[in-house]
Amino acid sequence: MKRFITLIAASLVMVAGLTGCMTQTMAKSDPRWITLFDGTHANEWTPIGNANWRIQRGNLQGDVGAGFLVSKKSYKDFELRAEFWADEEANSGIFIRCADPLKVTADNAYEVNIFDKRPDPSYGTGAIVNVAKIGPMIKAAGKWNTFEIVAKGPVFTVKLNGVVTVDGVRDARLASGPIALQSAGGTIKFRKVEILPL
Repeated sequence: MKRFITLIAASLVMVAGLTGCMTQTMAKSDPRWITLFDGTHANEWTPIGNANWRIQRGNLQGDVGAGFLVSKKSYKDFELRAEFWADEEANSGIFIRCADPLKVTADNAYEVNIFDKRPDPSYGTGAIVNVAKIGPMIKAAGKWNTFEIVAKGPVFTVKLNGVVTVDGVRDARLASGPIALQSAGGTIKFRKVEILPL
């Protein structure tokens, strides 16, 4: 009898564990998330500039020239997740709410920076250029990283590898616009980009 009760208890623990795993999996596969890049094609993006964007081994990669991949759709309030790899020389970033999809700059968009060697490190990797400084800067070179960017009204939050680098900063200049991925020096790779409109 004691052995029977022990087996039932062990089974209940196993079921609880499986239920927890299923819940986590379901949360990650929320159907409201829109995939902008999944490693197979770049159909959701329009290139501008002369960067040599290409898909290599399932990654969107740029390492020559300077330019952007601009999303074909505009977004207002959203959560964006992007996985990226950068070398030490990489000058890149994720630009959000771009006012002009044909001419993207840090002045007409919000640039969430990927630039470990930026001369002014206070706006380096993890910062929003000219809006939210970071200190000390988290280095991203030589490994895969994850950005989680939330834009809700005039409030912005950024996490790099789970660490908050921009915490609820406010800026109301730009309300909506496309997203742009930058390649402007060194090597940058994106292997997954997805967005959840809020």
